[in-house]
Amino acid sequence: MKTKNYFKALWLSIVCSLVSNILVAAVPNITVSGIVTDASTGHPLAGVSITIDGTHKATVSSQEGKYSITTKVNTYLRFSAIGFKTQKVQVKKTVLNIRLIPDNTILKEEAVTEYVSCDEVARPMAKMVCRAALPAPYQTSYRPAHKEEYSSFSENRFLSPDKNPLSTFSIDVDAASYANMRRFINQGQLPPKDAVRVEELVNYFSYNYSLPSGNHPVNIDTEVGICPWNKEHRLVKIGLKAKEIPSENLPEANFVFLIDVSGSMYGPTRLELVKSSLKLLVNNLREKDRVAIVVYSGSAGEVLPSTSGSEKQKIKDAIEKLTAGGSTAGGEGINLAYKIASQNFIKGGNNRIILCTDGDFNVGISDDQALETLISSKRKSGIYLTILGYGMGNYKDKKMQVLAEKGNGNHAYIDNLQEANKVLVNEFGSSLYTVANDVKLQIEFNPAQVQSYRLIGYESRMLNDEDFNDDTKDAGEIGAGHTVTAFYEVIPVGVKGNIPGTIDALKYQSSTSLNTPQLLSSKEMLTVKLRYKMPEEKQSRRIEKSLIDKGGDNVSDDFRFASAVAMFGQLLRDSDFKGNASFEKVIETARKGLGDDREGYRHEFIRLAETAGNLSK
Repeated sequence: MKTKNYFKALWLSIVCSLVSNILVAAVPNITVSGIVTDASTGHPLAGVSITIDGTHKATVSSQEGKYSITTKVNTYLRFSAIGFKTQKVQVKKTVLNIRLIPDNTILKEEAVTEYVSCDEVARPMAKMVCRAALPAPYQTSYRPAHKEEYSSFSENRFLSPDKNPLSTFSIDVDAASYANMRRFINQGQLPPKDAVRVEELVNYFSYNYSLPSGNHPVNIDTEVGICPWNKEHRLVKIGLKAKEIPSENLPEANFVFLIDVSGSMYGPTRLELVKSSLKLLVNNLREKDRVAIVVYSGSAGEVLPSTSGSEKQKIKDAIEKLTAGGSTAGGEGINLAYKIASQNFIKGGNNRIILCTDGDFNVGISDDQALETLISSKRKSGIYLTILGYGMGNYKDKKMQVLAEKGNGNHAYIDNLQEANKVLVNEFGSSLYTVANDVKLQIEFNPAQVQSYRLIGYESRMLNDEDFNDDTKDAGEIGAGHTVTAFYEVIPVGVKGNIPGTIDALKYQSSTSLNTPQLLSSKEMLTVKLRYKMPEEKQSRRIEKSLIDKGGDNVSDDFRFASAVAMFGQLLRDSDFKGNASFEKVIETARKGLGDDREGYRHEFIRLAETAGNLSK
């Protein structure tokens, strides 16, 4: 009798399941769309993740906060974004406009200075949190919270070409400072001055420079016009464009994902965003590409051996299983990642470690100098290091900036899924495949045309003049299709008044350079010299280009927009040389240079400038 009832119940269960599936299948698909805004300000939110609950199907909101996704009636959509409370909404209609509420929980978490066990209630609880009240990963260890760390630096000043005819620096392709700045402004505050690196703001955007021709993988593009924040001065733009390689023609890749899963990486803005980011990259892997996954917390370990890009689901499953907890043994993880990358090394391929972290290394090799030495020692292996920064409140920008530089790599900050898509999908070649190593620039100024000059940004990339010809001196790398931009503010000969950078005439010696016939007859303002090495070569190659200033202001849209970004960076840093710059002038200049803004990044910049202007009042 019991057996009969059992089979009867089983049969009933199967029938109900079948009926349920049929009913679900019968429900037609609908396309849900709408706009996501900040409930506190009403501003549209870009980069909000919209996921169909219980599935991996998702989309992100556009620069205008708009989204569209196909699902079924009565399913649930999850709306999540950095700094906002996640909302779960049932689909009842085709238009869903969502107002996300700012979440102060993360900020409160970062104010914690010590974690205590719950039986220590007798101790003062100010700025302490009972460990049992924390999410499970935090209960595994005590984790002091630290403030964000940025390298402090003094901005470049005006120099006289009589005494300083040469300006030498390494290129910088990083754009982490821009995304980090955007995160601050979107949270309603101006970024710390040292978090703003002007060249990284400018280099966040791509520009329409001429592609290289001949045997060189890089081309020099120059332009000069009126300086928007000081009409008496000239602004010189030096642009570099690397050769483009279609994604399908890129050499095979040997990637090692090195993922920080320590307690400081817990939460939607950290490890969960890392997982979503890497899945975007996995979607674009080819069969010939390979990925291994190494994680580190209290110790380091390999969670996925080197696996073909054809096994995308296997790689995604390994990523999805990752959880955060424990202290941070970053040095140990780096060593293991290099070991695995070396074991799977592809000659002539793209051998690269992609490190995802907030930079809070606090176990094992954690001293800054020791980490720099470790990374520098690995640089000669032909394995590049890309660092993706995540999180807020505990973010160690200072450490990651240096490690990426020492590891022949680049550094990006991922503040939302849209930024991850930009860095890891749209700019896959430029972010993750190098076409030229140790790229240096040296600009020689003609004192017959230039009274004084200053380089805007690149303070951490300055080189000695003799380093330009020294092939043992490390410099920056440039990826396929990448553009790099540098600006010089120039005071031409003939401008009167107190000229910064000039000095009194010398009593015991005099300069004869201005009396040479060649210099007196030359109309050249400057000459740009560039050195680079082809990957796997040790000897550099050299190219150069001269610039003549014909006066006027007949400049490109790219020039106007990039100069607006440079002006914006100087305002955020409260530069001594910002002249009559203003947020209104930034917006006006940027609008004149919008050009063909297909991705909407330039429009987003104008919105940020408008917000920053309001915050500065």
